[in-house]
Amino acid sequence: MTSRQEQWARLRRQLWQPPRAHGEQPRERVVGPLELFYDLVVVVLVAQAAQHLAGDLDWHGLGLFAAVFTLVWIAWLNGSLHHELHGREDARGRIMFLLQILVLVPLGAFIPDAGGARGFAFAVDAGVLFAVLALLWLLAARGDSPEYRRPSMLFVTGTAVCAAVLGASAVLPAGPRVLTWGLLAVAYLVGFTVVIGRSIPERAVALSVTDALAERFGLFIIIVLGENVTGVVEGLAHETSNALTLAVGLVAVVVGFGSWWTYFDFAGHRLPRPTRASTLQWMLVHLPLTAAVAAMGAAMVDLVEYAHESRTPAATAWVLCAGAAVVLCMTMVLASSLQIWRTTQGLYRPLSRTCVAAAVLCLVVGAARPAPLVLGIALALLFGIPWTLAVVKRLSDDTDDTEPAADPTS
Repeated sequence: MTSRQEQWARLRRQLWQPPRAHGEQPRERVVGPLELFYDLVVVVLVAQAAQHLAGDLDWHGLGLFAAVFTLVWIAWLNGSLHHELHGREDARGRIMFLLQILVLVPLGAFIPDAGGARGFAFAVDAGVLFAVLALLWLLAARGDSPEYRRPSMLFVTGTAVCAAVLGASAVLPAGPRVLTWGLLAVAYLVGFTVVIGRSIPERAVALSVTDALAERFGLFIIIVLGENVTGVVEGLAHETSNALTLAVGLVAVVVGFGSWWTYFDFAGHRLPRPTRASTLQWMLVHLPLTAAVAAMGAAMVDLVEYAHESRTPAATAWVLCAGAAVVLCMTMVLASSLQIWRTTQGLYRPLSRTCVAAAVLCLVVGAARPAPLVLGIALALLFGIPWTLAVVKRLSDDTDDTEPAADPTS
């Protein structure tokens, strides 16, 4: 081989490396700009779903939102885990992300009318997206050792079947089509749990949650929380400017801030225990938690719109208050999977009970449907109760600090 040929061969190896084998992902790495770009693209789809929910706050709208959001989240989870386990920062890795993004962009355009005229296009595009994901996992599975080959092929098969069912659902009427999406999403999550929980060796799952992956999940929450602010801004932009409307909008931002505060003080950026059950719990609980945050953002648009009403509309009150209750409860379910849960039970046990009590009170507020400003203030105060308890426990704790000083869970 000539020197020039050797140079070209070396360049090809550098730009187009094969996927990393299972278990070879680096434990210490930083989240790259390509991953952040991918997350932002996915959150655009989440924003589209939330905006549609804001204009259709009823059971039909919630059902469509749940089905679409879950499919988008599953696709994001697939892309994120694939890069975490097998991806590299080379040209191949970039092109794999670009391929997903090129499918995601039109999917986002179809979301606002996915339950109607554009349901056919959404189903076909979603089928293509899951087919791409199945192909990516198949290419990665070729380098797996025998112990991972069977679960890898099960995962590839399940993703391919999901793609086929999504594509086939395009010919169904609107109602059955959306129902099919919802049932398919549930079936996929069950299959995901079974494959990881029973087929993959214990040590493999323990390696799948690194600091970088924990950061990715946390960043995704942050970006979705940003949509809460977008919802408030949109509500204020379409309403006549006055003191009450502005006050309701700002209080809504405080409620969104309470969600951020709750998640990151008690669960965010922390690793689960290195077991299959804890890893699965940690991953899957992020789904209802993120969906609740997105739904709250959708309800905030209506909260600002009806700022001058004597009572908050029922749908707006229930979505916002139930979303807050889900955030409080799911954060504690997520925290129970963490390594820190067992070492700081003196904090987390009373904290979990307090969060459940605050969640119940959120539902009471939703049922009472006070004026939007009063409802927002009540939710902000309820989010503050668990944090106040954590601060009090911190001040009364005589042990050495094990967390950053700004973190009340230490």
